[in-house]
Amino acid sequence: MAQPEPLPLEIDCASAEQALGQSSCLLLDCREQDEYDATRITGATLLPMSQIQNRIAELEPHRDRHVIVYCHHGMRSLQVAHWLRNQGYPKVQSMSGGIDAWSQVIDPTVPRY
Repeated sequence: MAQPEPLPLEIDCASAEQALGQSSCLLLDCREQDEYDATRITGATLLPMSQIQNRIAELEPHRDRHVIVYCHHGMRSLQVAHWLRNQGYPKVQSMSGGIDAWSQVIDPTVPRY
């Protein structure tokens, strides 16, 4: 039986919102605590990029779930998504544009910074 096509490494905000609404996705915020304290997407789990290597075990229960990672503009989350895929998390995607794009496209009540 053929393997399904892998998910693209990046996902846009609208597609991320749709995925979050119809499945048991994990929304992972890889920004730092102070950024998370200032603004966040409702339902997100904070796991800063600076701590992810030491805290990878926390993600083990989510290994086979769809995981969408975001940061401020999408650069850190792209690095985290790539790293997680190399750690055996095949359904991880980075939300392009990050929380900034989410605020502009999906939810204007999320403050921009």
